Amino acid sequence: MFIYNVTIKVDHSIAIEWLEWLKSIHIPEVIATGCFTEAKVLQLLETDEEEGLTYAIQYNAPSKAMYNNYIQNFAAELRDKSFQKWGDKFIAFRSIMQIVD
Repeated sequence: MFIYNVTIKVDHSIAIEWLEWLKSIHIPEVIATGCFTEAKVLQLLETDEEEGLTYAIQYNAPSKAMYNNYIQNFAAELRDKSFQKWGDKFIAFRSIMQIVD
């Protein structure tokens, strides 16, 4: 199992509306690609919140091939939608991780 982790710092001015959009629109669109089986939203605690709140969204991919499919065929369009809606009111850092048993 692979975890595609997206850590995002969200400006206070959009935080409530952004979180609602994330849960009701963006995550369902990502899951609808068929590349991930589930997603979890976590809020980072004990971080500097002066510039905004920090969240991590973790998408579970059953294989590296499914993750690669998402990156190659869907990621750019969904990222563009985010930037069109929120502009520079957020910053994101992405990483891929593998679960080690």
